[in-house]
Amino acid sequence: MCPIFCMWLLIAGFLALVYVFLTWNFDYWRKRGIETAASWPFVGSFPSTFTKKRNVAYDIDDIYQQYKETDKMVGVFTTRRPQLLVICPEYINKIYASDFRSFRDNERGNFVDKKVDKILGNNPFILKGDEWKERRAEITPGLSLNRVKAVYPVSQSVCKKFVDYIKRQQRMATTQGLDAKKLSLCYTTEVVSDCVLGISAQSFTDTPTPLVAMIQRVFNSSSKFILYSVLANIWPPIRKFYSLPLFNEEAEEFFFDIMSRCLKLRREKPEEQRDDFLNYMLQLQEKKGLDESELTVHTMTFLTDGFETTALVLSHTLLMLARHPEQQQKVRDEIGKAELSFEQLTELPYLEACIHETLRLFSPQLTARKLVTEAYELTNKNGSPLRLNPGDVVIIPVNSLHHDSQYYENPHEFRPERFLEANGGVKKYRDQGVYLPFGNGPRICPGIRFALTQLKAALVEILRSFDIHVNPKTRSDNRLNDTFCWATLKGGIWLEFTER
Repeated sequence: MCPIFCMWLLIAGFLALVYVFLTWNFDYWRKRGIETAASWPFVGSFPSTFTKKRNVAYDIDDIYQQYKETDKMVGVFTTRRPQLLVICPEYINKIYASDFRSFRDNERGNFVDKKVDKILGNNPFILKGDEWKERRAEITPGLSLNRVKAVYPVSQSVCKKFVDYIKRQQRMATTQGLDAKKLSLCYTTEVVSDCVLGISAQSFTDTPTPLVAMIQRVFNSSSKFILYSVLANIWPPIRKFYSLPLFNEEAEEFFFDIMSRCLKLRREKPEEQRDDFLNYMLQLQEKKGLDESELTVHTMTFLTDGFETTALVLSHTLLMLARHPEQQQKVRDEIGKAELSFEQLTELPYLEACIHETLRLFSPQLTARKLVTEAYELTNKNGSPLRLNPGDVVIIPVNSLHHDSQYYENPHEFRPERFLEANGGVKKYRDQGVYLPFGNGPRICPGIRFALTQLKAALVEILRSFDIHVNPKTRSDNRLNDTFCWATLKGGIWLEFTER
Protein backbone atom coordinates (compact mmCIF):
# COMPACT_ATOMS: atom_id res chain seq x y z
CA MET A 1 0.00 0.00 0.00
CA CYS A 2 1.30 3.47 -0.94
CA PRO A 3 2.94 5.22 2.07
CA ILE A 4 1.25 8.51 1.15
CA PHE A 5 -2.14 6.81 1.03
CA CYS A 6 -1.49 5.26 4.45
CA MET A 7 -0.54 8.64 5.85
CA TRP A 8 -3.76 10.22 4.55
CA LEU A 9 -5.74 7.28 5.86
CA LEU A 10 -4.27 7.79 9.32
CA ILE A 11 -4.99 11.51 9.18
CA ALA A 12 -8.57 10.85 8.08
CA GLY A 13 -9.01 8.30 10.86
CA PHE A 14 -7.62 10.71 13.44
CA LEU A 15 -9.90 13.53 12.25
CA ALA A 16 -12.87 11.17 12.35
CA LEU A 17 -12.06 10.27 15.95
CA VAL A 18 -11.76 13.96 16.87
CA TYR A 19 -15.10 14.67 15.20
CA VAL A 20 -16.78 11.84 17.10
CA PHE A 21 -15.20 13.03 20.38
CA LEU A 22 -16.50 16.56 19.84
CA THR A 23 -20.02 15.64 18.70
CA TRP A 24 -20.97 12.25 20.16
CA ASN A 25 -23.22 13.76 22.84
CA PHE A 26 -24.91 16.42 20.68
CA ASP A 27 -28.18 14.51 21.08
CA TYR A 28 -27.95 14.78 24.89
CA TRP A 29 -30.83 17.24 25.30
CA ARG A 30 -33.06 15.77 22.60
CA LYS A 31 -32.96 12.42 24.42
CA ARG A 32 -34.31 14.26 27.45
CA GLY A 33 -37.11 15.95 25.50
CA ILE A 34 -35.51 19.41 25.32
CA GLU A 35 -35.08 21.44 22.14
CA THR A 36 -31.43 21.93 21.25
CA ALA A 37 -29.84 24.98 19.64
CA ALA A 38 -27.73 24.47 16.53
CA SER A 39 -24.24 23.30 17.52
CA TRP A 40 -21.00 22.64 15.69
CA PRO A 41 -17.85 20.63 16.44
CA PHE A 42 -15.38 22.36 18.76
CA VAL A 43 -17.36 25.65 18.97
CA GLY A 44 -20.60 24.15 20.29
CA SER A 45 -23.54 26.60 20.26
CA PHE A 46 -21.38 29.71 20.58
CA PRO A 47 -19.05 30.06 17.57
CA SER A 48 -18.14 33.65 18.41
CA THR A 49 -16.03 32.33 21.28
CA PHE A 50 -13.55 31.33 18.58
CA THR A 51 -14.33 33.50 15.53
CA LYS A 52 -14.21 36.74 17.57
CA LYS A 53 -16.36 38.35 14.87
CA ARG A 54 -18.90 39.48 17.44
CA ASN A 55 -19.52 39.24 21.17
CA VAL A 56 -20.69 35.84 22.41
CA ALA A 57 -23.69 37.59 23.98
CA TYR A 58 -25.11 37.90 20.45
CA ASP A 59 -24.86 34.13 19.91
CA ILE A 60 -26.83 33.65 23.11
CA ASP A 61 -29.35 36.29 22.08
CA ASP A 62 -29.98 34.56 18.73
CA ILE A 63 -30.88 31.37 20.61
CA TYR A 64 -32.95 33.33 23.14
CA GLN A 65 -34.97 35.04 20.41
CA GLN A 66 -35.51 31.78 18.53
CA TYR A 67 -36.94 29.85 21.48
CA LYS A 68 -38.40 32.36 23.96
CA GLU A 69 -41.98 32.06 22.62
CA THR A 70 -42.04 28.27 22.58
CA ASP A 71 -39.79 27.07 25.41
CA LYS A 72 -38.80 27.96 28.96
CA MET A 73 -35.38 26.41 28.43
CA VAL A 74 -33.21 25.21 25.56
CA GLY A 75 -30.24 22.87 25.41
CA VAL A 76 -26.91 24.33 24.33
CA PHE A 77 -23.30 23.20 24.21
CA THR A 78 -20.27 25.07 25.48
CA THR A 79 -17.73 23.43 23.17
CA ARG A 80 -18.89 19.83 23.75
CA ARG A 81 -20.38 20.11 27.25
CA PRO A 82 -24.19 20.14 27.49
CA GLN A 83 -25.58 23.09 29.42
CA LEU A 84 -29.09 24.52 29.79
CA LEU A 85 -30.03 28.04 28.70
CA VAL A 86 -32.92 29.11 30.93
CA ILE A 87 -35.21 31.61 29.18
CA CYS A 88 -38.13 31.87 31.59
CA PRO A 89 -37.77 34.80 34.10
CA GLU A 90 -39.91 32.94 36.64
CA TYR A 91 -37.38 30.12 36.73
CA ILE A 92 -34.48 32.55 36.67
CA ASN A 93 -35.83 34.25 39.79
CA LYS A 94 -36.15 30.85 41.47
CA ILE A 95 -32.57 29.94 40.50
CA TYR A 96 -31.21 33.13 42.04
CA ALA A 97 -33.51 33.53 45.01
CA SER A 98 -36.37 31.31 46.15
CA ASP A 99 -34.75 28.00 45.15
CA PHE A 100 -31.19 29.25 45.54
CA ARG A 101 -30.18 26.21 47.56
CA SER A 102 -30.28 24.07 44.41
CA PHE A 103 -28.11 26.55 42.44
CA ARG A 104 -25.84 28.12 45.06
CA ASP A 105 -22.48 27.81 43.27
CA ASN A 106 -21.10 29.69 40.28
CA GLU A 107 -19.60 27.62 37.46
CA ARG A 108 -16.49 29.81 37.43
CA GLY A 109 -15.45 28.06 40.62
CA ASN A 110 -14.80 24.92 38.55
CA PHE A 111 -11.95 26.63 36.71
CA VAL A 112 -10.07 28.22 39.60
CA ASP A 113 -7.73 26.44 41.99
CA LYS A 114 -7.35 28.56 45.11
CA LYS A 115 -3.98 26.97 45.81
CA VAL A 116 -2.71 28.19 42.41
CA ASP A 117 -4.62 31.49 42.30
CA LYS A 118 -4.87 32.58 45.95
CA ILE A 119 -6.42 35.95 45.19
CA LEU A 120 -9.19 34.99 42.77
CA GLY A 121 -9.65 31.52 44.24
CA ASN A 122 -10.61 32.96 47.63
CA ASN A 123 -13.08 35.50 46.24
CA PRO A 124 -16.64 34.84 47.49
CA PHE A 125 -17.86 34.83 43.87
CA ILE A 126 -15.60 31.83 43.15
CA LEU A 127 -15.84 29.88 46.39
CA LYS A 128 -18.27 26.96 46.56
CA GLY A 129 -20.22 25.08 49.21
CA ASP A 130 -20.08 26.50 52.72
CA GLU A 131 -16.82 28.35 52.02
CA TRP A 132 -18.52 31.15 50.07
CA LYS A 133 -21.04 31.67 52.88
CA GLU A 134 -18.31 31.87 55.52
CA ARG A 135 -16.19 34.27 53.46
CA ARG A 136 -19.16 36.45 52.58
CA ALA A 137 -20.21 36.61 56.24
CA GLU A 138 -16.71 37.84 57.08
CA ILE A 139 -16.56 40.44 54.31
CA THR A 140 -20.09 41.87 54.28
CA PRO A 141 -19.80 43.82 57.59
CA GLY A 142 -16.84 45.65 56.07
CA LEU A 143 -19.22 47.01 53.42
CA SER A 144 -21.88 48.18 55.86
CA LEU A 145 -23.65 51.51 55.41
CA ASN A 146 -21.70 53.04 58.28
CA ARG A 147 -18.32 52.05 56.82
CA VAL A 148 -19.25 53.32 53.35
CA LYS A 149 -20.37 56.56 55.01
CA ALA A 150 -17.12 56.74 57.00
CA VAL A 151 -14.99 56.81 53.84
CA TYR A 152 -17.31 59.17 51.94
CA PRO A 153 -15.13 62.22 52.73
CA VAL A 154 -12.23 60.29 51.15
CA SER A 155 -14.36 59.71 48.06
CA GLN A 156 -15.23 63.41 47.86
CA SER A 157 -11.58 64.39 48.06
CA VAL A 158 -10.65 61.94 45.30
CA CYS A 159 -13.52 63.24 43.13
CA LYS A 160 -12.23 66.80 43.31
CA LYS A 161 -8.79 65.62 42.24
CA PHE A 162 -10.47 63.65 39.46
CA VAL A 163 -12.17 66.79 38.13
CA ASP A 164 -8.84 68.67 38.12
CA TYR A 165 -7.28 65.74 36.29
CA ILE A 166 -10.00 65.82 33.60
CA LYS A 167 -9.44 69.56 33.16
CA ARG A 168 -5.73 69.01 32.58
CA GLN A 169 -6.33 66.12 30.20
CA GLN A 170 -8.94 68.06 28.23
CA ARG A 171 -6.53 70.94 27.68
CA MET A 172 -4.05 68.51 26.15
CA ALA A 173 -6.66 66.44 24.26
CA THR A 174 -6.50 65.84 20.52
CA THR A 175 -9.50 66.02 18.20
CA GLN A 176 -10.31 62.44 19.25
CA GLY A 177 -11.37 63.53 22.73
CA LEU A 178 -10.62 61.68 25.96
CA ASP A 179 -10.82 57.95 26.55
CA ALA A 180 -13.63 57.66 29.12
CA LYS A 181 -12.72 54.12 30.14
CA LYS A 182 -9.12 55.10 30.85
CA LEU A 183 -10.26 58.13 32.84
CA SER A 184 -12.73 56.04 34.80
CA LEU A 185 -10.14 53.38 35.62
CA CYS A 186 -7.83 56.10 36.97
CA TYR A 187 -10.66 57.20 39.24
CA THR A 188 -11.70 53.75 40.49
CA THR A 189 -8.08 52.78 41.12
CA GLU A 190 -7.53 55.93 43.17
CA VAL A 191 -10.77 55.86 45.13
CA VAL A 192 -10.70 52.14 45.91
CA SER A 193 -7.03 52.24 46.91
CA ASP A 194 -7.62 55.15 49.24
CA CYS A 195 -10.92 53.91 50.72
CA VAL A 196 -9.71 50.34 51.19
CA LEU A 197 -5.97 50.66 51.92
CA GLY A 198 -5.61 54.30 52.87
CA ILE A 199 -2.96 54.93 50.18
CA SER A 200 -2.86 56.96 46.99
CA ALA A 201 -2.19 55.20 43.69
CA GLN A 202 -1.14 58.61 42.26
CA SER A 203 -3.51 57.88 39.36
CA PHE A 204 -3.98 61.57 38.56
CA THR A 205 -0.28 62.34 38.22
CA ASP A 206 2.26 61.84 35.45
CA THR A 207 3.94 59.19 37.59
CA PRO A 208 1.25 56.81 38.90
CA THR A 209 2.31 53.98 41.15
CA PRO A 210 2.76 50.55 39.54
CA LEU A 211 -0.65 49.65 40.98
CA VAL A 212 -2.45 51.18 37.98
CA ALA A 213 -0.39 49.31 35.40
CA MET A 214 -0.65 46.02 37.31
CA ILE A 215 -4.44 46.23 37.50
CA GLN A 216 -4.65 46.86 33.76
CA ARG A 217 -2.31 43.93 33.06
CA VAL A 218 -4.37 41.55 35.18
CA PHE A 219 -7.66 42.35 33.49
CA ASN A 220 -6.19 42.64 30.00
CA SER A 221 -4.85 39.09 30.33
CA SER A 222 -8.33 37.72 31.07
CA SER A 223 -8.59 36.42 27.45
CA LYS A 224 -6.02 33.72 28.32
CA PHE A 225 -8.11 32.79 31.32
CA ILE A 226 -11.19 32.48 29.07
CA LEU A 227 -9.27 30.28 26.61
CA TYR A 228 -8.24 28.00 29.46
CA SER A 229 -11.91 27.72 30.46
CA VAL A 230 -12.80 26.73 26.88
CA LEU A 231 -10.13 24.01 26.83
CA ALA A 232 -11.32 22.73 30.20
CA ASN A 233 -14.83 22.44 28.79
CA ILE A 234 -13.55 20.36 25.88
CA TRP A 235 -11.49 18.11 28.14
CA PRO A 236 -12.41 18.56 31.83
CA PRO A 237 -9.58 16.32 33.20
CA ILE A 238 -7.11 19.13 32.36
CA ARG A 239 -8.28 20.83 35.56
CA LYS A 240 -6.79 18.01 37.64
CA PHE A 241 -3.20 18.70 36.63
CA TYR A 242 -3.14 22.25 35.25
CA SER A 243 -4.73 25.52 36.32
CA LEU A 244 -4.19 28.96 34.80
CA PRO A 245 -4.41 31.78 37.37
CA LEU A 246 -5.93 35.16 36.55
CA PHE A 247 -3.45 36.62 39.05
CA ASN A 248 -0.11 35.16 38.02
CA GLU A 249 2.83 34.83 40.38
CA GLU A 250 4.15 38.31 39.61
CA ALA A 251 0.76 39.96 40.23
CA GLU A 252 0.24 37.93 43.40
CA GLU A 253 3.60 38.96 44.84
CA PHE A 254 2.91 42.57 43.89
CA PHE A 255 -0.42 42.76 45.71
CA PHE A 256 0.85 40.82 48.72
CA ASP A 257 3.74 43.30 49.00
CA ILE A 258 1.38 46.29 48.87
CA MET A 259 -0.77 44.76 51.58
CA SER A 260 2.25 44.07 53.76
CA ARG A 261 3.38 47.69 53.47
CA CYS A 262 -0.09 49.06 54.21
CA LEU A 263 -0.51 46.82 57.25
CA LYS A 264 2.88 47.85 58.60
CA LEU A 265 2.10 51.54 58.11
CA ARG A 266 -1.30 51.21 59.77
CA ARG A 267 0.15 49.42 62.80
CA GLU A 268 3.03 51.88 63.17
CA LYS A 269 0.66 54.88 63.19
CA PRO A 270 -2.38 53.89 65.26
CA GLU A 271 -3.21 57.57 65.72
CA GLU A 272 -4.09 57.72 62.00
CA GLN A 273 -6.64 54.90 62.25
CA ARG A 274 -9.92 55.44 60.43
CA ASP A 275 -13.06 53.37 60.20
CA ASP A 276 -12.31 52.02 56.72
CA PHE A 277 -12.16 48.54 55.20
CA LEU A 278 -8.55 47.86 56.18
CA ASN A 279 -9.33 48.76 59.77
CA TYR A 280 -12.21 46.31 59.70
CA MET A 281 -9.96 43.58 58.29
CA LEU A 282 -7.43 44.18 61.09
CA GLN A 283 -10.23 43.72 63.60
CA LEU A 284 -11.28 40.54 61.79
CA GLN A 285 -7.69 39.29 61.85
CA GLU A 286 -7.56 39.69 65.62
CA LYS A 287 -10.95 38.06 66.07
CA LYS A 288 -10.37 35.12 63.71
CA GLY A 289 -6.63 34.70 64.18
CA LEU A 290 -5.90 35.25 60.46
CA ASP A 291 -2.29 35.28 59.31
CA GLU A 292 -1.05 38.02 56.99
CA SER A 293 -1.56 35.88 53.88
CA GLU A 294 -5.20 35.22 54.77
CA LEU A 295 -5.73 38.88 55.63
CA THR A 296 -4.32 39.91 52.25
CA VAL A 297 -6.56 37.49 50.37
CA HIS A 298 -9.62 38.76 52.23
CA THR A 299 -8.77 42.41 51.57
CA MET A 300 -8.06 41.79 47.88
CA THR A 301 -11.76 41.02 47.45
CA PHE A 302 -12.52 44.68 48.17
CA LEU A 303 -9.82 45.80 45.76
CA THR A 304 -10.29 43.58 42.73
CA ASP A 305 -14.10 43.71 42.75
CA GLY A 306 -14.09 47.49 42.63
CA PHE A 307 -11.64 48.42 39.88
CA GLU A 308 -12.71 47.21 36.45
CA THR A 309 -16.48 46.78 36.77
CA THR A 310 -17.07 50.16 38.43
CA ALA A 311 -14.89 51.84 35.79
CA LEU A 312 -16.99 50.24 33.05
CA VAL A 313 -20.23 51.45 34.60
CA LEU A 314 -18.89 54.98 35.13
CA SER A 315 -17.62 55.32 31.56
CA HIS A 316 -20.88 54.05 30.06
CA THR A 317 -22.99 56.29 32.30
CA LEU A 318 -20.95 59.27 31.11
CA LEU A 319 -21.55 58.10 27.54
CA MET A 320 -25.32 57.84 28.04
CA LEU A 321 -25.53 61.29 29.60
CA ALA A 322 -23.34 62.77 26.87
CA ARG A 323 -25.66 61.28 24.23
CA HIS A 324 -28.72 62.66 26.02
CA PRO A 325 -28.23 66.32 27.00
CA GLU A 326 -31.77 66.59 28.39
CA GLN A 327 -31.20 63.81 30.90
CA GLN A 328 -27.76 65.24 31.65
CA GLN A 329 -29.37 68.54 32.62
CA LYS A 330 -32.02 66.76 34.71
CA VAL A 331 -29.28 65.19 36.79
CA ARG A 332 -27.51 68.53 37.08
CA ASP A 333 -30.71 70.18 38.31
CA GLU A 334 -31.21 67.39 40.84
CA ILE A 335 -27.75 67.59 42.39
CA GLY A 336 -27.72 71.40 42.67
CA LYS A 337 -24.63 73.40 43.50
CA ALA A 338 -24.16 72.84 47.23
CA GLU A 339 -21.83 70.25 48.69
CA LEU A 340 -23.79 67.06 49.32
CA SER A 341 -23.72 65.10 52.55
CA PHE A 342 -23.67 61.31 52.41
CA GLU A 343 -27.39 61.23 53.19
CA GLN A 344 -28.13 63.71 50.39
CA LEU A 345 -26.02 61.66 47.95
CA THR A 346 -28.16 58.59 48.65
CA GLU A 347 -31.31 60.61 47.86
CA LEU A 348 -30.71 61.38 44.19
CA PRO A 349 -33.35 59.20 42.51
CA TYR A 350 -32.88 60.44 38.97
CA LEU A 351 -29.09 60.06 39.05
CA GLU A 352 -29.47 56.55 40.48
CA ALA A 353 -32.06 55.75 37.79
CA CYS A 354 -29.53 56.81 35.13
CA ILE A 355 -26.95 54.43 36.62
CA HIS A 356 -29.42 51.54 36.71
CA GLU A 357 -30.52 52.20 33.13
CA THR A 358 -26.87 52.18 32.07
CA LEU A 359 -26.40 48.90 33.93
CA ARG A 360 -29.35 47.49 32.03
CA LEU A 361 -27.94 48.52 28.65
CA PHE A 362 -24.32 47.64 29.49
CA SER A 363 -24.44 45.09 32.26
CA PRO A 364 -20.85 44.12 33.19
CA GLN A 365 -22.13 40.56 33.55
CA LEU A 366 -23.51 39.61 30.12
CA THR A 367 -24.39 36.07 31.19
CA ALA A 368 -24.36 34.10 34.42
CA ARG A 369 -23.56 30.40 34.79
CA LYS A 370 -24.85 28.60 37.86
CA LEU A 371 -23.97 25.10 39.03
CA VAL A 372 -26.76 22.76 40.08
CA THR A 373 -25.96 21.76 43.68
CA GLU A 374 -29.10 19.79 44.51
CA ALA A 375 -31.39 17.84 42.17
CA TYR A 376 -34.09 20.10 40.74
CA GLU A 377 -37.00 19.66 38.35
CA LEU A 378 -38.09 22.18 35.71
CA THR A 379 -41.20 21.94 33.53
CA ASN A 380 -41.15 23.18 29.94
CA LYS A 381 -44.00 25.05 28.24
CA ASN A 382 -45.25 21.82 26.67
CA GLY A 383 -45.53 20.26 30.12
CA SER A 384 -42.53 17.95 29.80
CA PRO A 385 -40.41 17.73 32.97
CA LEU A 386 -36.63 17.95 33.14
CA ARG A 387 -34.61 16.78 36.10
CA LEU A 388 -31.33 18.59 36.66
CA ASN A 389 -28.62 16.84 38.63
CA PRO A 390 -25.73 18.16 40.74
CA GLY A 391 -22.92 19.29 38.45
CA ASP A 392 -25.21 20.42 35.62
CA VAL A 393 -24.82 24.03 34.49
CA VAL A 394 -27.60 26.51 33.76
CA ILE A 395 -26.91 29.68 31.78
CA ILE A 396 -28.77 32.92 32.52
CA PRO A 397 -28.95 35.23 29.42
CA VAL A 398 -28.62 38.51 31.34
CA ASN A 399 -28.02 40.75 28.31
CA SER A 400 -30.94 39.23 26.39
CA LEU A 401 -33.34 39.75 29.29
CA HIS A 402 -32.20 43.35 29.68
CA HIS A 403 -33.00 44.05 26.02
CA ASP A 404 -36.29 42.19 25.69
CA SER A 405 -39.22 44.42 24.64
CA GLN A 406 -41.55 42.07 26.52
CA TYR A 407 -40.14 43.46 29.77
CA TYR A 408 -38.72 46.85 28.75
CA GLU A 409 -40.57 49.15 26.39
CA ASN A 410 -38.22 50.35 23.62
CA PRO A 411 -35.39 48.39 25.25
CA HIS A 412 -32.56 49.86 23.18
CA GLU A 413 -33.40 53.41 24.27
CA PHE A 414 -31.93 55.16 27.30
CA ARG A 415 -34.95 55.79 29.53
CA PRO A 416 -33.91 56.29 33.18
CA GLU A 417 -37.53 57.01 34.15
CA ARG A 418 -38.34 53.31 34.05
CA PHE A 419 -36.25 52.86 37.22
CA LEU A 420 -37.89 55.62 39.26
CA GLU A 421 -39.86 54.48 42.31
CA ALA A 422 -43.07 55.88 40.81
CA ASN A 423 -42.72 53.29 38.05
CA GLY A 424 -41.82 50.41 40.31
CA GLY A 425 -38.09 51.08 40.57
CA VAL A 426 -35.36 48.47 40.50
CA LYS A 427 -37.34 46.08 42.71
CA LYS A 428 -40.05 45.68 40.07
CA TYR A 429 -37.64 44.33 37.46
CA ARG A 430 -35.47 42.39 39.90
CA ASP A 431 -38.49 40.57 41.32
CA GLN A 432 -39.52 39.65 37.78
CA GLY A 433 -36.11 38.09 37.21
CA VAL A 434 -35.25 40.45 34.35
CA TYR A 435 -32.77 42.89 35.98
CA LEU A 436 -29.56 41.15 36.99
CA PRO A 437 -26.44 43.34 36.64
CA PHE A 438 -25.44 42.49 40.23
CA GLY A 439 -27.07 39.05 40.27
CA ASN A 440 -29.79 38.44 42.86
CA GLY A 441 -30.58 36.42 45.95
CA PRO A 442 -28.09 35.35 48.65
CA ARG A 443 -25.10 35.70 46.31
CA ILE A 444 -25.99 39.16 45.02
CA CYS A 445 -22.88 41.36 44.77
CA PRO A 446 -21.99 42.45 48.33
CA GLY A 447 -20.36 45.67 47.14
CA ILE A 448 -23.44 47.29 45.55
CA ARG A 449 -23.72 50.06 48.12
CA PHE A 450 -20.02 50.94 47.93
CA ALA A 451 -20.01 50.88 44.11
CA LEU A 452 -23.10 53.09 43.80
CA THR A 453 -21.63 55.59 46.27
CA GLN A 454 -18.39 55.87 44.29
CA LEU A 455 -20.29 56.19 41.01
CA LYS A 456 -22.66 58.87 42.26
CA ALA A 457 -19.89 60.83 43.96
CA ALA A 458 -17.87 60.97 40.73
CA LEU A 459 -20.86 61.83 38.54
CA VAL A 460 -21.95 64.64 40.86
CA GLU A 461 -18.56 66.37 40.69
CA ILE A 462 -18.16 65.83 36.94
CA LEU A 463 -21.62 67.13 36.02
CA ARG A 464 -21.17 70.20 38.21
CA SER A 465 -17.90 71.00 36.50
CA PHE A 466 -18.47 70.03 32.86
CA ASP A 467 -20.88 69.75 30.00
CA ILE A 468 -20.18 66.33 28.49
CA HIS A 469 -20.30 65.72 24.73
CA VAL A 470 -19.71 62.67 22.57
CA ASN A 471 -16.67 62.83 20.31
CA PRO A 472 -17.39 61.80 16.68
CA LYS A 473 -14.92 58.93 17.09
CA THR A 474 -17.46 57.17 19.35
CA ARG A 475 -20.00 55.00 17.54
CA SER A 476 -23.67 55.97 17.86
CA ASP A 477 -25.10 52.49 18.54
CA ASN A 478 -24.60 50.19 21.53
CA ARG A 479 -22.62 47.49 19.74
CA LEU A 480 -20.62 45.43 22.21
CA ASN A 481 -16.89 44.86 21.91
CA ASP A 482 -16.25 41.64 19.96
CA THR A 483 -13.91 39.96 22.40
CA PHE A 484 -14.17 41.55 25.86
CA CYS A 485 -15.90 39.29 28.38
CA TRP A 486 -17.73 42.21 30.01
CA ALA A 487 -20.07 44.65 28.31
CA THR A 488 -18.21 47.56 26.78
CA LEU A 489 -18.88 49.64 23.68
CA LYS A 490 -17.04 48.50 20.57
CA GLY A 491 -14.37 50.99 19.51
CA GLY A 492 -14.20 52.66 22.91
CA ILE A 493 -15.88 55.68 24.50
CA TRP A 494 -14.40 59.01 23.49
CA LEU A 495 -15.82 62.12 25.15
CA GLU A 496 -15.23 65.86 25.37
CA PHE A 497 -15.57 67.85 28.60
CA THR A 498 -16.39 71.57 28.42
CA GLU A 499 -15.81 73.47 31.65
CA ARG A 500 -18.90 75.18 33.00
